[in-house]
Amino acid sequence: MSDSKTDSAGGPPREGSLGAPFRHPIAWKDEAYYDLAKVEAEMTRQFDVCHTCRRCFNLCDSFPRLFDLIDESKTGELDSVPVSDYAKVDEACTLCDMCFLTKCPYVPPHPFDIDIPHLILRYRAAKRKAGAREFVREQLGQTDRNGKLAKPFAGLVNAMSARKNTPLRKLLEAIAKIDAEVELPTYHSKTATDRLKSPLAPNPAGPAFGRRRVALYATCFVDYNEPDTAVAAARVLALQGVEVKLVYPECCGMPQLEAGDLKDVAGRAGRVAGIFAPLIEDGYDVVALTASCGLMMKFEWPLIEPQNTAVLALSAATKDICEYVVDLQKSFGLAEGLNPVEGGITLHHACHARAQNMGAKSAEMLRLIPDTRVELIERCSGHGGTFGVMKSTAPVARKVGRPTAKQVAAKATENLCSDCPLACKHLGQLLTAETTPEPHAPPRQAHPIEIFARAYGAF
Repeated sequence: MSDSKTDSAGGPPREGSLGAPFRHPIAWKDEAYYDLAKVEAEMTRQFDVCHTCRRCFNLCDSFPRLFDLIDESKTGELDSVPVSDYAKVDEACTLCDMCFLTKCPYVPPHPFDIDIPHLILRYRAAKRKAGAREFVREQLGQTDRNGKLAKPFAGLVNAMSARKNTPLRKLLEAIAKIDAEVELPTYHSKTATDRLKSPLAPNPAGPAFGRRRVALYATCFVDYNEPDTAVAAARVLALQGVEVKLVYPECCGMPQLEAGDLKDVAGRAGRVAGIFAPLIEDGYDVVALTASCGLMMKFEWPLIEPQNTAVLALSAATKDICEYVVDLQKSFGLAEGLNPVEGGITLHHACHARAQNMGAKSAEMLRLIPDTRVELIERCSGHGGTFGVMKSTAPVARKVGRPTAKQVAAKATENLCSDCPLACKHLGQLLTAETTPEPHAPPRQAHPIEIFARAYGAF
């Protein structure tokens, strides 16, 4: 393990991360950032700290892989693990940030300066610059292009990609290495942008009438794949008297971040922030509809473009949809009319919602519904975007998600929701396929804001 004589403030060394944790800006514009030899040396340094601590063994598959590599090596130490094997650790990382946020006692300002997710991000960026790219994953990550192409033929695309369409899915698996057993997102001929072209009239009797204005960031997944989420959010906010407009310039770049294409992410951050800038100046709050996109806008973009004032302003103005509803309730109260949700609700608190360090706001919001049982589960679903789709990693996604699905099954509620729509879909499929002796219909699945809107009778 590396050693240090002083802490980051120059004082005596201290055990654990006793100061408020922080992250360094991502130095993606520096050539040294992409020097693979330097990246691997830093991986060796940080992995050695992980080896001598091992608190994170139960978070995901990355750390068990690392520890197995070490334990099965000639010396039982990291010095006899080939650096080429670091790729196995990278493969299992979904950049969920849970090791940084919930487990590691050595994150900055501790002098050990451990940040495994951003180290893996740098490793992917360096490999990508050296020419190592995964074609299919990168094509799946072109969400705006894919959504626009699928929109006119949504019904046909959905039928062709359905899991029950075994011949085509087996062909897709053989050609593109997309797991034939995974439920893929569906597309819609009417996107959220189509359905909310005209802003909803705010309720003049709503407690926040005349006090709040919101620009809903639709996100690519909501716009093309789950437009009901945007409609539900707009109706709930309008009912509170909030003036709402839907804004969707382009994808936040989470798929490109996962692939290590930081220049692309920086471009998206600048363009999206530029479009939101006049709205923010005009008094609009920005509300994100999926956890991953909220995380990008609040935390990742400012680390990638720390000098861009529009990006920083957007970060400060952005809230998650459930976080925003809870804020409205605390500031003004909520409109009357919430009715109990029969059968109870199990909420999966997604990793990218947890990584926003705002608390379980979706659970807090759902518990505002009267006489309704709300069960909270804080455990990884295993999905992780393309990680849960590709043939090479889908089995790991199922392995990681299976215990969480069993927890969901044990709650025995009639509704399942998650801050992450892909996590909800993944858990629903696991519930049907792997947690009961006989397959049965999983709980009704939705985003928390959709369930909240239904409790109002507004959706």
